[in-house]
Amino acid sequence: MQFADPQEARDFLHQHPEVRLIELMLIDANGIPRGKLLHRDELLALYENGRPLPSSILALTIQGEDVEDSGLVWEVADADCWTYPLPGSLCLQPWRTQPTGQLQVSMHPTRGLPAAPADPRHVLIRAIDRLKADGYHPVMAVELEFYLLDQQRDTKGRPQPALQMNGVRPQAPQVYGVYELEQLQPFLDDLYAACEVQGLPVRTAISEYAPGQLELTLEHRFDALQAIDEGLRYKRLVKGVASKHGLQACFMAKPFGDQSGSGLHLHVSLADEQGNNLMASDDPQGTPLLRHAIGGMMATLDDALAIFCPNANSYRRFQANSYAPQAKSWGVNNRTVSFRVPSGPALSRHIEHRICGADANPYLAAAAVLAGIHLGIRQQIDPGEATVGNGYQQLHDTLPVDWLSALHALENSAWARDALGEDFLKVFLAIKWTEFRQFMGEVGEQDWRWYLTHA
Repeated sequence: MQFADPQEARDFLHQHPEVRLIELMLIDANGIPRGKLLHRDELLALYENGRPLPSSILALTIQGEDVEDSGLVWEVADADCWTYPLPGSLCLQPWRTQPTGQLQVSMHPTRGLPAAPADPRHVLIRAIDRLKADGYHPVMAVELEFYLLDQQRDTKGRPQPALQMNGVRPQAPQVYGVYELEQLQPFLDDLYAACEVQGLPVRTAISEYAPGQLELTLEHRFDALQAIDEGLRYKRLVKGVASKHGLQACFMAKPFGDQSGSGLHLHVSLADEQGNNLMASDDPQGTPLLRHAIGGMMATLDDALAIFCPNANSYRRFQANSYAPQAKSWGVNNRTVSFRVPSGPALSRHIEHRICGADANPYLAAAAVLAGIHLGIRQQIDPGEATVGNGYQQLHDTLPVDWLSALHALENSAWARDALGEDFLKVFLAIKWTEFRQFMGEVGEQDWRWYLTHA
């Protein structure tokens, strides 16, 4: 675990005398930034001595409520746990109306007890270190789809796509439409500028397969932890820039029943210590190492589904002909499967993991992906034949796409306890079972529309 040198804080304060406040953020189990707004005079002391945060901050539901069954609330008297800043995370938030800094922290492995095992970033570090111990260095990249919405709802109280520059609200998908990107130029200009300020390697922008849906790609990183750190910070940035423009960036897996869902696609390969791609091959289906990696991800998919799809809404995304997979399948240059091997030069051979919704916590999703890959390599698991053609018409081993089944599978998984850590899994499951009970106990408009009159 590496934490930042105090000189980083001194340099930032010297270079930015205009900054009075710094947003301190810790990423919780749901991938939500939690923390405080600090005065600049508090920054150096944080670098030198750490900053306490309550243990319960890593035991919150998606609505920010304590989960007593986590063991991190009353059992430990909501004890303070020490966090420390991550190197390179101190930067500006250029979307703020007043000059403001941003700093990501993580729990100290010992001073951060009892909450440290529940820090999702530690879970990913565990998976990376295990692969590196066997000589494999994971290379990763993050793709996040999202909807750009108005902050104002429509006349029926429903969310709606953001107005374009021409004053028109998009109605058709217009996938890959360049005119649609042009109409969002003020937002995209600010987004790219903010990414440059924060050092985030954002590249291609795409109008995705629904009105108001976008995707921007981030570069592959030889350091997988860096790639996922950047993915989390990018998500925070997108929300901030959207808010500046009076908009809402929505990362729900399925915000509209009749439109495409939003995914988190994780691109992964394995390299040696010098950075050479161990999956590189002239064969489009890759090396045996690549196929064993896919085999491991297939073998652990049921157990990990509640990590990849952590919310009730996550499972609405899995529909035929929707670009969301429905089976444990793989293929080459095929977007109807769960594990896609993209086309491209031999040296670029890698796997695109297409299961996760955009609502997944990237730290946990990446950890589960890498742990599955590691199992596949160690046990040389054969993924079977690649799917050719329409995978939606070849559903041989379908996913158990409901939240309850996924939670039970995770809870009963010996692999997950080993891969993610027993202490982490206890907290995560306590959070998710609490959310499940709350969600299923809430009666709302759909219940009334279906059952009020005729049940």
